Amino acid sequence: MSDPHASAGSDTAVDENRLEELIIEAQTALPVELPALANRCAAALGLDTALIYLADLQQRLLIPLDETFEPLPVDGSSAGWAYRTVSPRVVDADDGLIVWMPLIDCAERLGVLAVRTSSLDGARMRRSRILAHLFAMLITSKRTYSDWLAARTRTATMTLPAEMLRAFLPPRTVGSGRCVSTAVLEPAYDIAGDAFDHSVVKNVLNTMILDSMGHDLASGLTASVAMAAARNARRGGGSDLTEIVRSVDQAIAQWLPDQFCTGVLCRLDAMTGELRWVNCGHPPPLLIRAERVLDGALDSTPQPPIGLAGQLAAPARQVHETTLEPGDCVLLYTDGVVEARDAGGAEFGLDRFTDFIIRFSAAGQRPAEVLRLLINAIVDHQRHRLRDDATILLFEWHPH
Repeated sequence: MSDPHASAGSDTAVDENRLEELIIEAQTALPVELPALANRCAAALGLDTALIYLADLQQRLLIPLDETFEPLPVDGSSAGWAYRTVSPRVVDADDGLIVWMPLIDCAERLGVLAVRTSSLDGARMRRSRILAHLFAMLITSKRTYSDWLAARTRTATMTLPAEMLRAFLPPRTVGSGRCVSTAVLEPAYDIAGDAFDHSVVKNVLNTMILDSMGHDLASGLTASVAMAAARNARRGGGSDLTEIVRSVDQAIAQWLPDQFCTGVLCRLDAMTGELRWVNCGHPPPLLIRAERVLDGALDSTPQPPIGLAGQLAAPARQVHETTLEPGDCVLLYTDGVVEARDAGGAEFGLDRFTDFIIRFSAAGQRPAEVLRLLINAIVDHQRHRLRDDATILLFEWHPH
């Protein structure tokens, strides 16, 4: 087996015609052809080789698209450091250097690119970055239809409810220059009733978290219908939270009359910091400001779960409002997060949950990395056997 990082010389000349041919070829390349294409693009940029690694579903491993190589741990490796910090990492190799470049789609971490070069200067570093941006875009565009890419990033068999629900989920992280929203959910391969959604439209961030009744295919279907109804309302011009929740209520009542789910829907104006939210029978959102939880800041009068409002002839949903301050963090979560129990029966608990967020955020960790560490801690707390789905969504407002 040949070494994909074997040096190809120190020539830094760029063959622009060849590079153009490769970029055109990339548009129609099959996902399984990306490893070979990465090497050819690296050569055209005067580099040696490039190897693509994607994060697995639980963000514990970085899995090479070249199937002849072994995964690398996210924790405890140079590749993992680049992924966790979203920063390049340069390490010595046998006869040159490896530049670990993060692969990022907007705000979402996809994996890393290992670029091999005999030596490193500003030009080679810039070209390594360009190569990483190119393949991040290629992976993002092709993974929407590629079973191979999806299977490559799995380490266990997925249940049918989880497969269906994950088909509806957005990227783990979305954002703009003013706000970022990131989410995680477990058990990754057996999720059924929990779900999250987030999207940025112009200067507005929409977020939603759901917890459906039960833990089966019907639960996943309920969450999927709820997400589809909310998106349908937004994309149809609905900008009012009351209208969006009414659409979700009606969809579940019409298509799944025996089902319901709890949830919180939020709408953040990223220009002004105005936050509007509706809580439908769900644990209240938490507001973290200046490294402390503002107790009760986002509490509200209980309202019926989604899907029951019509049956209970409830009045129009109540929308609550507040104005965030720069740097504020809002947490949405399902009860499986705080109710996870260790071998002695001790719950993970709300205090430990919020303390974890505050400590790791204060240490400079990015929101997506904070949630990765947190969900792993929750899973470890319950010995990798969660009794209930656990989902967390965190969004921050940074107007400057």
